[in-house]
Amino acid sequence: MHNKKRIIIILGRAGSGKGTQSKLLEEKFGFKYMGSGNILRARFKKKDFTGKKLDKVLSGGGLAPTAMIFKLWVDELEKIKQDDFTGFIIDGSPRKIFEAQLMDQAFEWYEWDKYLKIFHIDISRKESFSRLTTRKLCGKCGRIIPYIGEFKKLEKCDKCGGKFKVRHDDHPDGIKTRLDLFEKETMPIIEYYKKTGKKVIDINGEQSIEKVFADILKHLK
Repeated sequence: MHNKKRIIIILGRAGSGKGTQSKLLEEKFGFKYMGSGNILRARFKKKDFTGKKLDKVLSGGGLAPTAMIFKLWVDELEKIKQDDFTGFIIDGSPRKIFEAQLMDQAFEWYEWDKYLKIFHIDISRKESFSRLTTRKLCGKCGRIIPYIGEFKKLEKCDKCGGKFKVRHDDHPDGIKTRLDLFEKETMPIIEYYKKTGKKVIDINGEQSIEKVFADILKHLK
């Protein structure tokens, strides 16, 4: 495991724990973390036309256009190519079959296609909605706090002591839109990968964080 490069794609409904599991893999193996949400949120902090429109679209539960998200991704991939990386985790992409096809081309271009591992953290729509309407965001360090297990007892961030606030896109209408888009656009990606000979590993995301992580590790040995 330690001598083998890994590119890990983690798919799943919003609130499934993709970000949490990505961070655990990052900490354990030193993998780089590439989250679509983080990249886009960094982009909309630039208060130009695109930044302002991204803020508006994402707040309403919409998706950034493929041309934009892929341009941001390729910029990140080019940076990673310069490093002697052990692995990196892609959280939240691809979101559409067309993006999966573009990503396949990018991995082939960078000579990384043989390192790919795809996980689907599966939770129900009902569970996703419940998690998203109760999770919190640390206003100081930006850490997302899931409302599960021991995290339910936290009254402030356990990392920096910051106060909690609700993430700007975690309101009921925006959540419903995101869940609809996942079922329409992202779920077909799983079938696409299977048809192109790539194995998608299903993980029960309604277990504890620790059990989900243990299941992922079994498939990385």
